[in-house]
Amino acid sequence: MAPRYYLSMNITHRILRHGALLMLVCATPSPAAQLTQHRDPESGLLSWKQVDRGFSLELIQLLPDYVKALYSSRGLPQSVVEGMTPYCVFGTVVQNHSGGELSYRVADWRYVTADGKKHPLKTKTQWLAEWKKQGVDFGWSILPAAMTFDVGDWAQGFTTVRLPPGSRFDLIYSWRHHGKHYTGTLKNIVCAPAHPAVPTP
Repeated sequence: MAPRYYLSMNITHRILRHGALLMLVCATPSPAAQLTQHRDPESGLLSWKQVDRGFSLELIQLLPDYVKALYSSRGLPQSVVEGMTPYCVFGTVVQNHSGGELSYRVADWRYVTADGKKHPLKTKTQWLAEWKKQGVDFGWSILPAAMTFDVGDWAQGFTTVRLPPGSRFDLIYSWRHHGKHYTGTLKNIVCAPAHPAVPTP
């Protein structure tokens, strides 16, 4: 089955370009998982990719101004644009690297703040319900709320975390494979800063 595409080519190119320019730093949080962390040498933005038992999850920092500009450029109501302001947003890519069918549900995922509290992520389903009241459908921009993948399939979109710029958190995510439920954790994820870093002369 052909891969599934969920972002416009402009967003796709931005995410892929970010990945292509990154400087690689590797770490292994557990015997089962392989984590790579990258920093873009031009923007200083970070990304994290973890492959764990056939499930690949990548988070890419996106600047608040970029997200605001993207939504504004679509002629959306200002209320929709401002509705993204309380969230730090990540470009997200998920992929099935296993030998069989795999599925996930964002509603099962949690982010853990510095005080140890777990919080649910706002799903695409919830965003769509909110936007529908404003006469807007911009759902293609958000990571699908739930997916079942064939081998090699992938999806991408925004993951929204209700935290201010620069905040740190752990992301607990889960998936199902061959009837079993698995859980992984991306530790010490950082929201993008409020503004781009100023290059050092």
